[in-house]
Amino acid sequence: MSPARMLPTVVVLAAGAGVRFGGGVPKLAQPLGPAAVLAHTLGAVVTAGLPLVVVTVAGLVDVARSVVASRDIVLLPPVGSASREPLGVGFSIAAGVGARPHVPGWLVLPGDMPLVQPQTLRAVALGLTGAPVAYAQHRGRQGFPVGLSVELYSELVLLSGEEGLRRLLARYPSHAVEVDDPGALQDINTTADLDRARSSSTVLAWQQSVPSGQPHEA
Repeated sequence: MSPARMLPTVVVLAAGAGVRFGGGVPKLAQPLGPAAVLAHTLGAVVTAGLPLVVVTVAGLVDVARSVVASRDIVLLPPVGSASREPLGVGFSIAAGVGARPHVPGWLVLPGDMPLVQPQTLRAVALGLTGAPVAYAQHRGRQGFPVGLSVELYSELVLLSGEEGLRRLLARYPSHAVEVDDPGALQDINTTADLDRARSSSTVLAWQQSVPSGQPHEA
């Protein structure tokens, strides 16, 4: 078994409507330094050396492909389109987990967390080896990613709509992985959040490492 197959897969959630952010350019496509918000999040996963799958919609495929290969993208119908299944964060988690069923676990990471650090992802991946659930914690506050072991597969693939991870976190023993990373708590929901991220020294550190060029080949 290759080393990559022994690691949990990061499921990056990038299909939400981002209604709190406002109209215009989707928040995940907003520029943050030399690349888009989503590209920074994906860059952290790639730098961490973890396998990943991006669950997204058509409008963000080019952003995702600037960092990852097409084979690592799960394309969902656009928000509000006709579908037999309700879309939402639960649906996105189920789609990502279902796309990578034969792995030792998953780390769920929202795409709007561009300041999360690679070492945080690696720490939670290691923390998952001793518990069914592990999550990043910074100064006592629960953040992301959230790690989920393979024993939860049958429940994860049945998530739908806006049903997230809260119920699973309440039902299973969880391991808090304390990290020195405020980015584990910092998502981007509003333009004010984006402005704060743009002024962060963390973004400056990423400027030389996040791809911003042509899409990767499939």
